[in-house]
Amino acid sequence: MTDLADHDTRDEVVRRLGEVFAGRPVILGPGVLAGYTRVVRWLGVLGCRVLVVSTMRGAGPIPGDDEFEQVEIELPRTRSVTEEFRLLDRVARDLPPAAVAAIEAFDPERRGVWWCGPFVLSDQPILGRTVHGGRPRAFLDLEDKLLAEDIWVAAGVTAVPSSIVQVEHEALAQATEDLTTDLGVVWSGDARDGFNGGGNYVRWVLDGADRDTARGFFLPRCDRVRVMPFLDGVPCSIHGFVLPEGTAVLRPVEIATLRDRDRRRFVYGGLSSWWDPDPTDREEMRDVARRVGEHLRTAYGYRGAFGVDGVLTVDGFRPTEINSRQPAGLNTVAGVELRLLSLLQVNLLAGVDTGLTVADVESLLPLLDEHRDGIPVAVANEHSVGEPDDFPVTVALDPDGLGGRLERATEPTGNRVALSDTTSGFFAKLQPCSELRPGTRLAPLNVALMDFLDREYGAGFGSLVAAPDVRQ
Repeated sequence: MTDLADHDTRDEVVRRLGEVFAGRPVILGPGVLAGYTRVVRWLGVLGCRVLVVSTMRGAGPIPGDDEFEQVEIELPRTRSVTEEFRLLDRVARDLPPAAVAAIEAFDPERRGVWWCGPFVLSDQPILGRTVHGGRPRAFLDLEDKLLAEDIWVAAGVTAVPSSIVQVEHEALAQATEDLTTDLGVVWSGDARDGFNGGGNYVRWVLDGADRDTARGFFLPRCDRVRVMPFLDGVPCSIHGFVLPEGTAVLRPVEIATLRDRDRRRFVYGGLSSWWDPDPTDREEMRDVARRVGEHLRTAYGYRGAFGVDGVLTVDGFRPTEINSRQPAGLNTVAGVELRLLSLLQVNLLAGVDTGLTVADVESLLPLLDEHRDGIPVAVANEHSVGEPDDFPVTVALDPDGLGGRLERATEPTGNRVALSDTTSGFFAKLQPCSELRPGTRLAPLNVALMDFLDREYGAGFGSLVAAPDVRQ
């Protein structure tokens, strides 16, 4: 077995996996510059010249001027994360002339390759150059939430019942009545017009007014809707890698999905591997991921990273959807080993023999448990903060564990808020955050961050609470 817990062994595997880029010009993007800081530095170690196709600066540190070249493109304003991600895919295939000229000047011999994020939704070449990080269409199609129940059944995974119905009044009303709980139901739209994420196509339905409002949203955007009972408990996910010989599974991640009961909304925040479910629940989640990964491998020829989102309910983990890519939650759980797992994903999608087995990849688990990661984040649509900002704050958590409060500080506190505009509004994060330690939850801190942004910037998140831990 290749013991990836050993530092020297990891370095050698990273060197080997990095050969797809080593010494070549690499184009990153399109995307937010600050999001590429680590990748620019990884590629520098591999002897690569790097060009970033940036859409804006972003919050947080950026690479040094001597580490990369840059071409900026301006994107039109969008109204949601889903629209922003869809726009990135279109722009990558239809770059403005100035960006094309900069790329050709950077790589005149066309020796270079692209390293795109998972929201450039194809592995087809861009400007005649190989694309790494994009997905085959067959893998993308698996992300439609309406396919999930068939996958749970085929994989032998316990899930709650759901109904898939047309966006039609009577059908939606009947499915909602059949499946409702004290907290109502959740509607999720199909992927007719492409990828949707960030909870943009998810609606919480508790009464007739909610049904009418949600149906009005879905009518112009979807043909069908999945209706599920509302699942109470901690929103979470589990991730793995489908290898040629089997599925390697990692550790659980908390998803800070916050609730606004007054307006019947879910508001998505950050992700965290600081949270620790009970060991029995952890192994149940890992078993679910392994079963799903094996089904994807044998039924679809799947390879690479994936995630299963769900809720840790009073009855245990219940899955809700599949992310057939390298999800943000995997980037969180990877922590200090993100470079290794990102290069593993590139090689698997490219069909390269990595020489790694399931046992090899899972040998990382002790390190992933030791080195935690997690950031409370917020995306405020249709609002602006102007210039990027970064400042210290104090943190006070509520006794009930469902929220908290931030205040600006004049001295270092171990907690900082950073903000920057995006094409759909602005992005903010609480990083570093000294309140996080093994076993703690991220969601209450995310509530505190969004409350602060409402008070200071009029962000409009509203009265939010964290989902309760019903397994305690």
